[in-house]
Parts: sequence; structure tokens; C-alpha cells
Amino acid sequence: MSTLKTMGAGLAATATIALTVAATSGAALADGWHGGSFKDAPVESRKLELSATLTGTSDYVWRGFTQNMENPAVQGSVDLTYGIFYAGFWGSNIDFGPGSDANVELNAYTGIKPVWGPVTFDFGVIYYAYPSAGDAGAELDFVELKAGYSMESPWIKGLTSGTTLYWTPDYSGELGDVFTLESAASYALPKFGMFQPAISGVWGTSYGDRDEGFVFGTNLKDRYSYWSAGLELAVENITFDFRYWDSDVRGGADGLADERFVFTTTVSLP
Repeated sequence: MSTLKTMGAGLAATATIALTVAATSGAALADGWHGGSFKDAPVESRKLELSATLTGTSDYVWRGFTQNMENPAVQGSVDLTYGIFYAGFWGSNIDFGPGSDANVELNAYTGIKPVWGPVTFDFGVIYYAYPSAGDAGAELDFVELKAGYSMESPWIKGLTSGTTLYWTPDYSGELGDVFTLESAASYALPKFGMFQPAISGVWGTSYGDRDEGFVFGTNLKDRYSYWSAGLELAVENITFDFRYWDSDVRGGADGLADERFVFTTTVSLP
């Protein structure tokens, strides 16, 4: 069972918008869940558009926890958009460690991104599936709803920020309700040679309500927070991302939520 995906139930709150945008885009993307980029504002048109990404990363980190035992992962996504509507699939290899036979995560997601003035909203649903998992004792698959917004700052050119609320009625591992509130921001720096750099980061908090704790292997009973900060370098359709991850999870979980640096390369098509 995933140390990360089985961590939680409850109510989430976050306090600060740090600097971030995840380098990938898709389910873990469809925002925010693995990443999501505020730079992809919806186009108000009735044209059906198809896009895809291919990503290589030194460690698949989701909400502060490694999903691949701190090993490299290959990921990909396919997305369809039509006006404010979007849908897609995302996948990655995973490793939840001894005792779990799960080796693939697949996400399916859909939603709408209406625009009101300078604000882009995002209302969607994400289905997390682990087809290779035996689910001995607990079901790993779960559904998560999300509602969020993003906007460009009217005062600081190049600054984009937003917040997203995630909720599932029954978390992975059958842990019940989980709420996660995540805030993110990115700031575009002046172009450097062929590269368009940006600094970015995220802060999120998840809350649980289980007497035995909602982050397995730790002494956390009701909440934990995670954050990241990094530098993105974009050139043509390739993005390089150098990111620092950390959380306040201590005292267990085999160090799977400890501080770490992650390097990611993403190719976007078209």
C-alpha cells in the first residue's frame, strides 16, 4: 500500500502561496495534483485540440511523498480540450515498496475551466487507478474532486498564482474523507539566451480524522504539510525543472517524505 496514497483522511488548509508550477501537465497534472501549469489558460474557442507530454523524472513526488521509492520514473499524458471543457489520461511507473505489487498508476480526469475577467477557474474530477495492485485488505483506487482558480497578478508582471481544493469521500486504502488545500505561484524571469526561466513553488496541507493516524508509519493524527520550490527552464517544447521538496512528516514513513531535490524533463506535443 502506498505510504503517500494511503496517508489520509480529513480536512485541509494551507497558509502561504510559495513559489511553484509543476513541470508536467495531466492528471497528476490536470492540475495540481502532480503539477499542472497556470501558463495553460483555456482558449475560448470551439476547436477540439489534442496535446501530449512525455516526462522523465529523478523521483515521482506527489504531495511531498515519493511514489517510486526515490527512484526515477517515466510519465506521460494525453489531453483533449474543447472550449472550456477538458479531459485526459496520465500515467507513471510506481513502487510502493515491499508488500505491494502495484507498479503502475493511471489517472483519468475531466472538468471545465471557465474564465471570469482575469481569473481562470478549474472544476474537475480525477480517478486514480492502480491496475496491477492486488488490493489485499484495502482498495487503492479512489476518486477525487477539485475546485480551484488561477490568475495573473495585475500589479506584478509575470506573477501567476492560484489555489485548489481537493476532496475525496474515500481515500486510497479506504481511509475515508480527505481534504487537501494547495496554493501555488510562479514568476517568469527575463529570458536568458534561448531559455525562458521561471521560479515557482507550492504549499499544501492535508488533514485527517483517524485515531490511528492518517499518514501510515508516522505519529501524525490529523494533518501534514508539504512544499516545494524550484527553477524552470523552458526552450521550445522542452521544460527542465530543478525542484526542492520537503514536508513536516517526521518520525517514520521510512523517510519517504523527507527533503529531496528532483530533476524533471518534459517534452510537450505539439
